[in-house]
Amino acid sequence: MSRILILSNSSGGLYDFRNELLVELLKEHHVIVSIPDDVKKKELEEEGCRIIPTPINRRGVDPREDMRLLLSYRRLLREAEPHLVLTYTIKPNVYGGLACRLARIPYLSTITGLGGGFDRKGLFLRLIISLYRTGLKGAACVFFQNRENLGIFEGWSIRGKKSRLVSGSGVNLERHVCEAYPAEGKTTLLFVGRVMKERGILEFLEAAVRLHREDVEFAILGYCDEDYQAMLDEYEEKGVIRQWGFHTEVHPYLSRASAVVVASFHEGMSNALIEAAATGRPVIASRISGCKEAFEEGITGFGFTPGDADGLIEAIEKFLSLSWEQQALMGRAARAKMEREFDRNTVTQAYIQEIREVLFGK
Repeated sequence: MSRILILSNSSGGLYDFRNELLVELLKEHHVIVSIPDDVKKKELEEEGCRIIPTPINRRGVDPREDMRLLLSYRRLLREAEPHLVLTYTIKPNVYGGLACRLARIPYLSTITGLGGGFDRKGLFLRLIISLYRTGLKGAACVFFQNRENLGIFEGWSIRGKKSRLVSGSGVNLERHVCEAYPAEGKTTLLFVGRVMKERGILEFLEAAVRLHREDVEFAILGYCDEDYQAMLDEYEEKGVIRQWGFHTEVHPYLSRASAVVVASFHEGMSNALIEAAATGRPVIASRISGCKEAFEEGITGFGFTPGDADGLIEAIEKFLSLSWEQQALMGRAARAKMEREFDRNTVTQAYIQEIREVLFGK
């Protein structure tokens, strides 16, 4: 059996969005997982994965930390002796990819989004481009989750040996079943995601203030990743929002929503958006790559320009103007789109095909 090593910056993200691939790989291969946390360690071990902890500062930019990560990956490759490596997210892609190149071990990388790095200019942008070129140059295949990210990398001559476009991580249509639409009455608009500026939390809060009324509830599902907790608590005390907290199982909360709001500035492919749509919920989403592919204007949801509170409010008002029957119909259309275009089984098979080609030449 071949040994496949997976480098990830989050056990939760790996388990929640890529576990179907792990299960498929475990049928024919030994699977070794490098993760920095224990959130889903138990579940991964029970399935048969071998876990090797590797600390990662996901958002840090300290060169010393990054060098330590590179050295950790080089040691890991010597210890695990994998036949193939899969890397996800920025630091595993860059430093894991470089470590694989130096060790002459084949690897596949996935671009799960660009964040704000490519919006920068000058030396910082040149550094990011150089790091990506270095990390991805030897990749047997680089997976992209939207065409814009692929185009940006092509424009900067950041390439592996091959590129492939997939529908994000896809959505598990059996786990996220289509739920009955909430009963008529109060309309719940649910913000899903980390509470941070680049996820559009400030625009959502402004919309909650300006559209505050008795028959509309603004709720937030996700953990506070930046210094907004005091603001959230103040708004909740005033009755403007409700905090539903952070939960590893989001489906029951998506089913309670009338519509899900994804206000991100950047996405690879929004998992929150496609999971909400699979649950049968209309979406109100940023018109950006990684979101706009997952909804149809006026049919499964409404879009707006990220960072534009007025645009978000206009989109919400369009949704609120619909009858209950129209909202429910929009939710069913959202589910149908996920079934047509975002089935995770299809995404999993794309990876399996590339893995078999690397390992067995077929």
